[in-house]
Amino acid sequence: MSTEDRPSAPRSLAEALRGRDDVSLGALLRSRPDLITPVPTDLTQLATRAGTRASVVRALERLDRFTLQTAEALAVAADPATGDELLGLMAGDDADPAVAQALPHALGVLREQALVWGGDDRLRLVRTARELLAPSPQHPSPTGLGPTVQEATAGMSPGRIQEIVTAAGLPSTHDSVSAVTSLTELFTDRRRMAALLAKAPADSLDVLERLVWGPPYGQVTADPAPRLRWLLDRGLLLPTAPGTVVLPREVALHLRRGLAHRTPEPVPPAVEAAAVHRPQVVDSTAAGQAYTALATIEELLKDWDEGGPAVLRAGGLSVRDLKRTAVALDVPEPVAAFWVELAYAAGLIAPDGEADERYAATPAYDEWRERPAAERWSHLVTAWLPATRTPGLVGGRDAKDRTLSALGPGLDRSAAPEVRHRVLALLAGLPEGTAPAAESVLARLRWERPLRGAQQEDDLRSRLAQWALSEAELLGVTGRGALSAHGRALLGAPAAPAKSPEAEPSGPGDKLPVHHRPTHVPTLSAAEQAVASAAAARLLTPLLPEPLDHVLLQADLTAVAPGPLQRPLADMLGVLADVESKGGATVYRFTPGSVRRALDAGQSASDLHAFLAAHSRTPVPQPLTYLIDDVARRHGHLRVGAASAYVRCDDDAVLGEILADKRAAGLGLRRLAPTVLAAQTDPAGLLEGLRAMGFAPAAESAEGDVLITRAHAHRTPPRTAPEPVPEGPPVPDDTLLAAALRAIRAGDLASTTPRKPGTAPAVNGVLPRTGSAETLATMQAAVLTGEALWIGYVNAEGAASQRVIAPIRVEGGFVTAYDHTADEVRTYPLHRITGVAELADDAG
Repeated sequence: MSTEDRPSAPRSLAEALRGRDDVSLGALLRSRPDLITPVPTDLTQLATRAGTRASVVRALERLDRFTLQTAEALAVAADPATGDELLGLMAGDDADPAVAQALPHALGVLREQALVWGGDDRLRLVRTARELLAPSPQHPSPTGLGPTVQEATAGMSPGRIQEIVTAAGLPSTHDSVSAVTSLTELFTDRRRMAALLAKAPADSLDVLERLVWGPPYGQVTADPAPRLRWLLDRGLLLPTAPGTVVLPREVALHLRRGLAHRTPEPVPPAVEAAAVHRPQVVDSTAAGQAYTALATIEELLKDWDEGGPAVLRAGGLSVRDLKRTAVALDVPEPVAAFWVELAYAAGLIAPDGEADERYAATPAYDEWRERPAAERWSHLVTAWLPATRTPGLVGGRDAKDRTLSALGPGLDRSAAPEVRHRVLALLAGLPEGTAPAAESVLARLRWERPLRGAQQEDDLRSRLAQWALSEAELLGVTGRGALSAHGRALLGAPAAPAKSPEAEPSGPGDKLPVHHRPTHVPTLSAAEQAVASAAAARLLTPLLPEPLDHVLLQADLTAVAPGPLQRPLADMLGVLADVESKGGATVYRFTPGSVRRALDAGQSASDLHAFLAAHSRTPVPQPLTYLIDDVARRHGHLRVGAASAYVRCDDDAVLGEILADKRAAGLGLRRLAPTVLAAQTDPAGLLEGLRAMGFAPAAESAEGDVLITRAHAHRTPPRTAPEPVPEGPPVPDDTLLAAALRAIRAGDLASTTPRKPGTAPAVNGVLPRTGSAETLATMQAAVLTGEALWIGYVNAEGAASQRVIAPIRVEGGFVTAYDHTADEVRTYPLHRITGVAELADDAG
């Protein structure tokens, strides 16, 4: 039997907590982890902390709609309220059976979270919650109810109150208190109120009908109309300020047939099916998206390989750089922002830390590229699930009206991981292959966390859910809107529920309700998530295409890759040719510029011929052979070095041709020798200018050797991925929870253990100081008698605490005792014991 059900009801929240067992207290600390930071010294301090405004607001924000409606009903009920009174407010006179069935669970949640205490006959909402939820002119209640008759008539003249009582057909009284009581009894008596309202004019009833569901306040003139005068005379409307009247709470409840809320919502809205697909189709579609995600990340990092966009002074990417990235990836800008942020969250890109700071790949990117495809996907989604950075906010405005940029500050939203996990959990509760209707998912989330979006329709939580659905599809966690098998494994979710007969579609895209609550999907620890991610990778592996070791060369200077290519082949082909189109097959095009790029990277013409012959399933076309030979013949014929810059060539006729070309005017060339030209531009600009003129120059070192430019040169120093920003204190693990419970119980035992009569009382919970001689004598006597003592103790860090000990021996300035508060034998220096007192004989 719980404390609330015992004959001696608790007189405070602290007493109610004191009657709980460790399981119940542990549930409280898990649901409200802010109460354990830092660990309270005793249960009284825990109760005080549980009633603070910040903690109560946080707890109310995490209630579902029906549980919050229950708390709101208690806020407008009497204090304390009975269980029957609460049931009447929630279920109304018609006693809705669904409400009656759900109410005990909602009340249990409120009790577990220490928002309600007391037995069923004396239910008390904690004072702070009542202040937050009770109606007032400044803060209207979601119930739409106004003040009680007693509250509304406070300050009204006794004569006016007597006039209202008389007009309502009640006998006059000798004082205002009894008059207000008499009026309240009339308004709460269903039969008498029905008789009173039966006499009301029809237009007066219309006025009440407009106010009954709130807001309960209305405006009146100095000379009210007859329909208003009839109501004012009988107290059915009461003045609250000049020109303002209010509908008393008791009158509204009668008109509502006892309901505190217009529409109680005891049952969460069902997540409806938008379409149902074969599970194999979902998995294969999701696998295709997963492969596209890997290819997109690689393309992004390849584009930034030699140093990406510059870091803005305030941090992040500029709008122009984000647009350029979106064009390079051939995706819309919001999607480009998502891929950039995902690579950042996975630790694959970071600022390089140079004076002219730019974004670049990290060393972790090279390690990531060498892993199997399924493991690379697992790495990305494992970084995505707990990430608090929210790409969907890019392009919006912060509180200071500054534009939010990709990779910049201000994108963290601590609610994102919880919403993301909850959305996927709802999908996991649907039958295999079922894609939900997005609006039904949003409606379910609004029911589960109603306060988050109370102020605006398009609230952040709904937007986070919409982004979670689209991002899951981009990553291949879902396919065609339905959760895939590897997505389910990633969550550690149980097997999908079987399809119910009513969920069988009659055709593609049929919208059918799914009438069941989703399977519970637990939040995984880091170790459990690693196991789940590995399981997801194993399921994904057979669905991904095997990398190929060949391409198909064609006579139009293109190569077709009919699938993903093995890493060495893909890297080399990416240097030797340009990607022309993507899709089920990738088309590469060979150009003079791409061949020159391969030669600049240190390849020779013979190397390129051998490479193509080894990896083509078709003969190497003659035009491609000619292209390579022609570019190689001219490659390096001109040499560019640093003077500021110079050009040298063994053929002075070629240099003469360059000087005669009008396009060379901007390079500032002049002949120093028959085979050498000097330039007024830098080597890089000179190389670019000559290549634009159709030449194939090669850069050379100070020693005269050809410089080989290799890809994948620029990397940041080792960087760690950004840490998610937690939403409040983390939920305590079992070890921390057990230690905290022991400490709270210990402190409570010390603070509540009765002392012997005549013992000096504690002041502010600290034992009064006793002299060293008295402390020693009391300790020695307790060793002989075996009695327990109450002591004050200050540790080496200066933290004071109270303890109940049974001394075993006293020697050398130390006392060894069994510490009842810690449940173990400990040794304490006597000079750190501030005071000592004997306990009452029945202390236990």
